[in-house]
Amino acid sequence: MTRGRLEAFSDGVIAIIITIMVLELRPPHGHALEDLIPLLPKFLSYLLSFVFVAIYWNNHHHLLHTVERVNGRILWANMHLLFWLSTVPFVTAWMDEGGGAPVPVALYGGVLLLCAISYSILVGVLVAAHGPESRLARALGSDLKSKLSLAAYVMAIPLAFVSTWLSFGLFVAVALTWFVPDLRLERTVERGPAAG
Repeated sequence: MTRGRLEAFSDGVIAIIITIMVLELRPPHGHALEDLIPLLPKFLSYLLSFVFVAIYWNNHHHLLHTVERVNGRILWANMHLLFWLSTVPFVTAWMDEGGGAPVPVALYGGVLLLCAISYSILVGVLVAAHGPESRLARALGSDLKSKLSLAAYVMAIPLAFVSTWLSFGLFVAVALTWFVPDLRLERTVERGPAAG
């Protein structure tokens, strides 16, 4: 399989994930602007989840443009990432239904943690397939940003039982950290595409 096919398949799955999330947003029964106010918390959680999925899509795109080939291990690592991303609509909806209750917020953090771990596994498998001197390995370096994100998710899960607002604060902080595409990968992609 070529890198292009893997990217196209992943793009399709991510598009479906976003579509499922937006379908959870139901219009209000009234026709006045104030009828939208009760939907604000649901919209904000949708926005946060949308941003997370968009961040993965953006960085996945840049990641795949630094590699030259894919193999079976890469395909399965990619499927592992897509599996956890596909659970984001469920935990987002449950968190909305729970009104910010600790258990759904903690599970949301757990899914975000598993997405981050699976992305790290994909990166590790790609680096292993292309070698420590590959464009990807050189671009990533020590990958401190990923490690700090994982630590933030690990802290956010138990914090949900102390204050869901603290958990949300960590989720937003991670999202803001990654909102700009990973510049290490972006600069590598700009220097020239890998054969694919």
